[in-house]
Amino acid sequence: MKKWLIPVLLPTLLSCTSNTDDNFYQSTHVDKSEINSYDLPKHAINDVVKGLAFQMLESSSFVNPKTPVAVASFVNLKDLESTNWLGNQLSENFIHEFQRHGLVVIDFKTTGHIRVTKEGDYVFSRDWKELPKRQIIDYVVTGTMMEKDDGIMVNARMIGMQSRVVVASAQSFIPSWVIGDELSRSQNVKIKDGLIIRDSEMLKDEDRAVEIQK
Repeated sequence: MKKWLIPVLLPTLLSCTSNTDDNFYQSTHVDKSEINSYDLPKHAINDVVKGLAFQMLESSSFVNPKTPVAVASFVNLKDLESTNWLGNQLSENFIHEFQRHGLVVIDFKTTGHIRVTKEGDYVFSRDWKELPKRQIIDYVVTGTMMEKDDGIMVNARMIGMQSRVVVASAQSFIPSWVIGDELSRSQNVKIKDGLIIRDSEMLKDEDRAVEIQK
């Protein structure tokens, strides 16, 4: 009886293994739904990234647990060469989210050595001279940020490093209340003694604004 069962069960087991490799994200994903940004609490950037990751990995057929992926900072859509705290925070959260779901994530900012100083011990660097010249990366995840009146529009994409083909993409809107006070600071808005203070550039079209001459 046992000899008869072995050849029957073996193809079944192999089939299950293959299916897991092809659909590793779907088989490990817990919250199988997109994130509604307007239901998010304040400072819930990680929940926004969960929704973006769901969109990207669900639709991508090229990425599997054996394809090395790197994550770069999200940049300002206006010039594509500047970022801020939010762009770096998005990339950090994507590293966590992809690794949590089984992707091989390459942290290219790791130097390969520990730099010991009086202030602390460091393994990361943004100085390209301290980083390995060549790293194995098949795909890179990055995106753009576009500021709106009531928040930030984020477009994420996964791109083949050699082919430059976009193999997955995702889009989400981050309301200003999710970002919190940081957005106000980026808009040159300050709060002092309960009053909202805007700089001169923002008041140039305000009829009630009075110009102060030195």
